[in-house]
Amino acid sequence: MYGPLFGSSRTRRPVGWTPQRPLGRDLHWWLKHTRLDTAPIRRLLAKVPVSVIDNGTYRAALDRHGVDRRTMFSAFTTDGVLWADGTHEPVDTVVFATGYRPTFGYLTGSGALDETGAPVHRGGVSTTVKGLGFVGMEFQRSFSSKTLRGAGRDAAWLLRRLSAARR
Repeated sequence: MYGPLFGSSRTRRPVGWTPQRPLGRDLHWWLKHTRLDTAPIRRLLAKVPVSVIDNGTYRAALDRHGVDRRTMFSAFTTDGVLWADGTHEPVDTVVFATGYRPTFGYLTGSGALDETGAPVHRGGVSTTVKGLGFVGMEFQRSFSSKTLRGAGRDAAWLLRRLSAARR
């Protein structure tokens, strides 16, 4: 989304929604206690459309204020963005919600990436570059790895592994 917060929000794709608290418990609680969070179902879950986990607050705000769908703007200007048709729009804030698909072009040539540009790792620890680690990648260690909650757990795990490797 880009534009003033909920003032002129735009997305390239429709926003998908997942309830934050199904059956009265947080979604991550269910994933952890059913062990689905770490189950080897990556291929199955990779086909699930990306959605926003929400308790209703974000969806209500977007429903109230509306969301326009547009292609990506073509350039930044000093006070906004330039659209492909040459139209300039003043914008206060731009938030890139990338859909949890990071790119690692800056690691090209380091040996850290496979032929598709994806990190070569096990649980976030690079298997090809000593001392290199990743956090926040989709299915890094679990279904929740790409969320703040999962990234926190993965970061702690990763730091223990990298620290142990240094000793």
